[in-house]
Amino acid sequence: MITVNFYDTVEDDLLKFAVIIARTEGKWIFCKHRERDTYEVPGGHREPGENILDTARRELYEETGAVEYELQPVCVYSVIRWDSPNPEEESFGMLYYAHIKKFEKDLHSEIEKIIITKQLIERWTYPEIQPKLIAEYERRRALQEDFR
Repeated sequence: MITVNFYDTVEDDLLKFAVIIARTEGKWIFCKHRERDTYEVPGGHREPGENILDTARRELYEETGAVEYELQPVCVYSVIRWDSPNPEEESFGMLYYAHIKKFEKDLHSEIEKIIITKQLIERWTYPEIQPKLIAEYERRRALQEDFR
């Protein structure tokens, strides 16, 4: 079992990965890794000495080919894997939103392809995590719109 929690902030050194909810022209963007038959949102682990925003930028480029985009933080999230050797250990990541305006022609990573779709996908790589990240992004976006 997996628990996903959301926070406004945590200490920077706790952030181990960045995940990006990406859209273009009102459509969702999902990635297909070469070794999997499922889809996921762009994201990945933070490299040593890397700023978490730079992690998000690097992963967005590597996994989607995005070269022109607007990127903004959404929130911090954590994952607790109750079946892991340390079942109460939280892993923290930063969730971002990207509006992609322009893509590079070719992908240069482990990603086989991206899909751009109006609908959310059904075959998630991380079905217990990624739909919750998108739901939280949409919840927070709706709250912001209510205040405008």
